Parts: sequence; C-alpha cells; structure tokens
Amino acid sequence: MNVSAPQFNVTRVDGGVTAARGFRSAAVASGIKKKAGALDLAIIAADSPVTAAGIFTTNLAQAAPVLVSKQHLDASGGVARAVVVNAGCANACTGDQGLADARRMTTEVAAGIGCDPSHVVVASTGVIGVALPMDKVVAGVAQAVVALSRDRGSDTALAIMTTDPFPKEHAVQVETATGTFIVGGTAKGSGMIEPNMATMLGFLTTDAQVPPALLQRALVESARDTFNAITVDGETSTNDCVFLMASGASGVAIDEESYPALLEGLLAVSRDLAIGIVRGGEGATKLVTVTVTDARSIDDAQRVAKTIANSPLVKTAIHGADPNWGRIVAAAGRSGVLFDINRATVHVGGILLFENGLPHDEASPDAEKHLRGTEIRIDVALGTGGGHRATVWTCDLSAEYVRINGEYRT
Repeated sequence: MNVSAPQFNVTRVDGGVTAARGFRSAAVASGIKKKAGALDLAIIAADSPVTAAGIFTTNLAQAAPVLVSKQHLDASGGVARAVVVNAGCANACTGDQGLADARRMTTEVAAGIGCDPSHVVVASTGVIGVALPMDKVVAGVAQAVVALSRDRGSDTALAIMTTDPFPKEHAVQVETATGTFIVGGTAKGSGMIEPNMATMLGFLTTDAQVPPALLQRALVESARDTFNAITVDGETSTNDCVFLMASGASGVAIDEESYPALLEGLLAVSRDLAIGIVRGGEGATKLVTVTVTDARSIDDAQRVAKTIANSPLVKTAIHGADPNWGRIVAAAGRSGVLFDINRATVHVGGILLFENGLPHDEASPDAEKHLRGTEIRIDVALGTGGGHRATVWTCDLSAEYVRINGEYRT
C-alpha cells in the first residue's frame, strides 16, 4: 500500500521568538551583568493565556528557577502567559531565599501583565551560588513590562547571553493544507553544555493551536535530535530548560494527523539553535558532526556518538588537525554499546581511516587536510548489523576554553 508523504512546506522567516503571532517580548539592562548597559533581563509574553510545555535539566542540583517553573507548569496544567529570564546570575544553590526570589520574579511579571503568578515561568543563567540583586530585578521587570513589543525578539536573544560569542534566534513558516503557522525561538549556551534534556536556556513559540499533552510530546521529541544531540564539554548545567508556548493565533489546529508538520517546524528551529550553541562553544574553532550508524537502537547510536564527541583526546586531536582514528575507535569501544572492531569503520571527512580491524594510514594526509577546516565530519559504523543511526554535534577543545573557564568567576 502506498502512503502519501505529509503535505507541508517549511521555509525560514524573520522574527525569532516573536515571529509567531500572539507574542511580544522586551529586554532591558537592569544591572545584573557586570558590563554597564548590557541587556540582562527579558520577558516573553503571550497576549492571553496559552498552552505551554517545558523540559528541564536532569542534574539533581537544580536551580531555584527550574524548581519554580516545574511547580507552575504542574499547577496550571500546562498553561502560561509569560517567561521571565535573567542572565548574569544563575540563582542556583541559593537555598530558600533563591526560591523566594524566583517566585517573586513571577509575581512581579504577573502583576505587570495581569495574570496569575502560576502562569509565569522563570529562567536564570550565570554564576552559581550568588544571590539575585532583587532590587535591580524588580526595577528591570517594571521596565520590561511596559516595553513589550512584537519587534523586540532580537533584544531578547542578546539579553540571555553570558559567554556566548553571538546571539541565536531562528523562525520558520510551516504551510499545510489547513493553513500556515509559524515556529520561532531563541536560545543561549556556550559552555557547561551536554544537556540530556534541552540546552542551557531555550525559548520556543508557535501560533499553532496545540493541546498541552501534544505540545509536551512535540517538545520532547524534537529535543531528542536537536538540543539533546549537542555537547560542548560534557557538562550538564543546574539551570537547563526549554519552554514552548503555543498561542493558537494562526487558527491552525494541530491534531495527530497534522502533528508531523508541527514536529518538522520545531525540528527546523531547534536544530538551527542547537548547532548555533555548538558553533559558539567556549573556545571553539571547529563545528564537528559525529554520525554513528549500524547500531542496534537509536539510543545506542547516540550514546556512542556522545562518547566520541565528549572525549577530550578526540576533541584535542581535532583542534590540532591530527587524524588520530585510534582515539575515535577507543572512545566507541568504551561507550558500553555493542561494537565489533573487526567489522567497524571510521571515516573522517568521508575519508576511510579504519576498516575491519585494520588502519588505512595512507589516507591520513587527506584526512588532515579536512581537519584543518572549520566544518568537521566523523562517521563511525559499529559493525553490529543494526539499522539505527544518530548524529551529535560538538566542537574542538582549545586552550581558549581553559582560559575562559579558569577565569569565569574572576
């Protein structure tokens, strides 16, 4: 029986997190960041209560904003009106006062836009173990509330940055047989990135009409192959979260039949943001795409890919343009996933370096030329006869990464 392909078309549009109808945002310089005049507090607000979903860090040392946002999404049944986010202070490991401060951020926003505090979620990023300067935060919220606008999405992308070298935002239009809707978003992250759920911080919006359960499913599924498929340094933050809000302003209702169109839109936006995080990884000079095939499951493939991507020896070899296939084989072999070294293959930049237990060292000069570039490809087939694959994006490991993190608090 022939099954027709889903009828939808995805194209890029301008606007970032406020490209979708029904959303406004604003960003202000409240004085949380050390740099004078730097944008550091933002609000993304819906024109009315909307369905919302969230995914959060798997780190057991969870920051106050993560705990409060989980509580609010549970209490509201997946309904939200706004996200408030600050950069420059993570509000993590700050005890009861940190929880009170995170809750106050939501109550101040709620009072400003006229909603229940449980309809506001909160996110923070920055240094761990430092209390929020609440006088500055409260004043910043008051400024941001009155400045909310459809054309301020790019300011929000700037405000959430910490060590990021550039802002990250993306939006697409999805055309379907029943109408057109938009998915937009912004994200930040540069170091302490291997989320196991999402990214450092991510905010997504759509003007499709989506029930809460379906929205949560779409966020989880899209994150698996995007935000969950990146790593800069193998570290999982205390503050990682991604929020997705759906306004319904387009009039396009998403059900099981049209779900693939929503998922494809989310994948397009999330993939661009996730790869942007890796490109802007602390000290990064190369974007590395690691693809593992011939695995018994997608989870197995991703586990091997992440083991390779997180290996300091692999990452430093890439930085030095050394086609050291032995480090790749060793990382794959210690991943805990079935791996047949006598049937496995390793390609770097499409160049075969290892096959069936034996090296192809004569190809090393060509692989070295590839590694001197800025877009690096590593392909590993596990030799198990499995039909599953996964791709993970990472970056090289440089002396600059050490410098940035050695001086982070000073």
